Amino acid sequence: MKVMVTGGTGFTGSHTVKAFVAAGHTVRLLVRDSSKVRRVFDPHGIGIPEDQIVVGDIVDETSVAEAMKGCDAVFHCAALVDLRRSMAKAVLDTNARGVDLVVGGAVQRGLPSTVYVSSISVFFDPGCPPLHEGLPIAPARTAYGRSKADAERAIRRMQDEGAPIRVSYPTGIAGPEDPGMSGANHVFYTWFVDLGLETSSGFQIVDVRDVAALHRRLLELPEGAHRYPAAGGMLSWAEAYELAERLTGTRIRRVTLPGNVVRVLGTAGDWVKRVYDFNFPLTRDSMEFATQWPGANASRTTDELGVEFRPLEETYTDTLRSLYRAGRLTAAQVGRLADG
Repeated sequence: MKVMVTGGTGFTGSHTVKAFVAAGHTVRLLVRDSSKVRRVFDPHGIGIPEDQIVVGDIVDETSVAEAMKGCDAVFHCAALVDLRRSMAKAVLDTNARGVDLVVGGAVQRGLPSTVYVSSISVFFDPGCPPLHEGLPIAPARTAYGRSKADAERAIRRMQDEGAPIRVSYPTGIAGPEDPGMSGANHVFYTWFVDLGLETSSGFQIVDVRDVAALHRRLLELPEGAHRYPAAGGMLSWAEAYELAERLTGTRIRRVTLPGNVVRVLGTAGDWVKRVYDFNFPLTRDSMEFATQWPGANASRTTDELGVEFRPLEETYTDTLRSLYRAGRLTAAQVGRLADG
């Protein structure tokens, strides 16, 4: 298949492009910066031809149409992520317009396969049961959270009308070869550079390579609309730090706070944003995720699609080594993993 890809130079998108290419598919990338294509893919021996790179934006109908021309399928991963109050309208407008033009455009053209990256967090509500794709869409406080919930509703309306849209619902995505510093990888970084927070609930991630494998599988499903979660094992915060310490042989400085105190701090962060806007996840919403996460199970994805989720030890090891090789963590911080 020839797949039009948005978000292809990001963390999840770049690994998904590698999985598509390895499976024999060709890709056309819609990107804002063509030079980033070379930086992300050339070191891995993946040469994206210049005529398969369209410079544009997911909110621009002309560039989306140009990128989609001659393609058999669409993979939509791009989104605007910004936690500043001043960017709330831009986040909502950009992400809604992107779904309308990219996913809606694929449906209008009758393409047989469209893969959209959602998040299992669209079902999270404090006190809810373990997360799965059958739960109702939960309310969200942040603009980004609302944009994902709104996108989920739009996607489901199209699916209900028979559109062959396949949706993935990852937990926090971690792993090696991150072109930037994605959310879950930044958590690892913070443990070693600043300190870890030991509180209620725990830390659940999924390896980016397994998410990419799921996206390839979704792309190739023969027909219909589908929704599948992607989740690795969940550890308490203490267990997560202990695993990282065991792998590196180093110590992580920690502070212990009850979950209710952490959530109060998140509320305070929301108020501070009214005076001093900052793009940092000290929000009530984020602190509820950190302290009340109920876990998510992706066994259905493995049982029905054959997509396996690798052991956490492998993801932790490869993530920390990658952060070290990228110069984000030092040899002293990653300890014995620097020798790998």
